[in-house]
Amino acid sequence: MPESILGPFLTAITVGLYGLLHSILARPAVKKKAYDAFGENGRRYYRIMYNLIGGVTFLPVLFVVALYPGQTLYRLPWPWSLLFALVQLGAIILLLVGLLQTDILQFLGLRQSVGSGEDQNGSLAIDGLYRWVRHPLYTAGLLFIWFTPVMTTSVLLMNLSITVYIYIGSIFEEQRLVDEFGEAYIKYQDTVPRLLPRPPQRKAI
Repeated sequence: MPESILGPFLTAITVGLYGLLHSILARPAVKKKAYDAFGENGRRYYRIMYNLIGGVTFLPVLFVVALYPGQTLYRLPWPWSLLFALVQLGAIILLLVGLLQTDILQFLGLRQSVGSGEDQNGSLAIDGLYRWVRHPLYTAGLLFIWFTPVMTTSVLLMNLSITVYIYIGSIFEEQRLVDEFGEAYIKYQDTVPRLLPRPPQRKAI
């Protein structure tokens, strides 16, 4: 198989397997089985293990894309490459700010490991970045992957796959948030966009 085809092909397989595993581990039924099997330790450390497994299992995707990049679609010259790199830096900053607003310790699973366990309910975040977009962490991630100064066929397929996965994941995430926060989140959905930010709407006087 030519490398121009092999790269995207292997990328599609690895991204698909990663998405499948990630989705399975995020299912409430799988969490419950882990809680039943490991008891209190399952509740305390499930989120940490979920993040570790997610990080480790994404490495094969990056390895395939680096080893089999496929055909180069574009390579931005100076100063456009610098501009795209600055956007990526801004995306990393947005990601960190969003994590701080979301409770970074709970996101990483550290708070659950020293508390009462997994899935501690918090308050609905609607300030800061959440005034502009409902899922700033997803938006930051999309900015980072799409503003790459070098685009190959394998990177393109990886980015498209991740984008689709993020969008579908946001749908399930929104269902969970509606179940958790009810009418408050439904009203929030009506005023703040999902992934593409816009200026906050002024409250009616």
